Amino acid sequence: MASSHLLCDHSLFFPPSSKNSHLSITPQTKLQFRRTPFPKASKKQLEIVYDPDERLNKLADEVDKQASFSRLTLFSPCKINVFLRITNKREDGYHDLASLFHTVSLGDIIKFSLSPSKTKDRLSSNVSGVPLDDRNLIIKALNLYRKKTGSNNFFWVHLDKKVPTGAGLGGGSSNAATALWAANQFNGCIATEKELQEWSSEIGSDIPFFFSHGAAYCTGRGEVVQDIFPPLPLDIPMVLIKPKESCSTAEVYKCLRLDQTSKVDPLALLEKISRNGISQDVCINDLEPPAFEVLPSLKRLKQRVTAAGRGQYDAVFMSGRGQLY
Repeated sequence: MASSHLLCDHSLFFPPSSKNSHLSITPQTKLQFRRTPFPKASKKQLEIVYDPDERLNKLADEVDKQASFSRLTLFSPCKINVFLRITNKREDGYHDLASLFHTVSLGDIIKFSLSPSKTKDRLSSNVSGVPLDDRNLIIKALNLYRKKTGSNNFFWVHLDKKVPTGAGLGGGSSNAATALWAANQFNGCIATEKELQEWSSEIGSDIPFFFSHGAAYCTGRGEVVQDIFPPLPLDIPMVLIKPKESCSTAEVYKCLRLDQTSKVDPLALLEKISRNGISQDVCINDLEPPAFEVLPSLKRLKQRVTAAGRGQYDAVFMSGRGQLY
């Protein structure tokens, strides 16, 4: 039987808890007993949820009320490699490069909000096939931030993906940099942007670039970033072509022969672009010939685009380590 309290006038008595405990009542004693109702629960004991997304959004709103600001919606831009020179193969198996990285106006939209969970981030996306677990660079970046700062904040993240994957545009790397920056905002900017940039190289060599001012001369594996004045306007007209076929970066590097790469000084390329802008002769990508070898249809695509353009395009070139023109 459920227990209840007994009220004697205005004094509270509890039922005897021991066999030796007793309450003496004489005939002269007038006691009035009444049973009190159970105290009402301050929260619902059971809730049936028919719309999980609506309920999760309400829960996020409750968490937001306790935060210094509610949510962050951030633009995560992609980049092109205006030129990409491979200068050396290192002892650790990686290749040294020299490249002009430049952001463009295409990018993803990422929404961040604090999660009530203290054990796991939650990632969703508008595109199927995007990994939503710790294979995703967004989750890797949030894990890295907690490791470096000791923060115990976890997040709900929605990725509105517009940048094609595997295209050499650095979409995933940009997402990771955006996630690091967002986590730092929610934690009161306890890390400097220089620290975020340095940490980011632990999970991807292209990520440090996205802490630059939009254009940079990148060397090493890509993680050595030297800011430069953007030589190209962000709204420069361009056509990006992502073929259905893809080739792995590992296979492309396997076919790379350093003795057959361009011998043009990358700093000379940078100076010429800064002075004269884009032209076909400066848009050199040392990974283009081995990519043609791995996927011959890429070469045919470039030939078709060049012929169809009839001089309309200043340059037709492959960006980065991917297969996008």
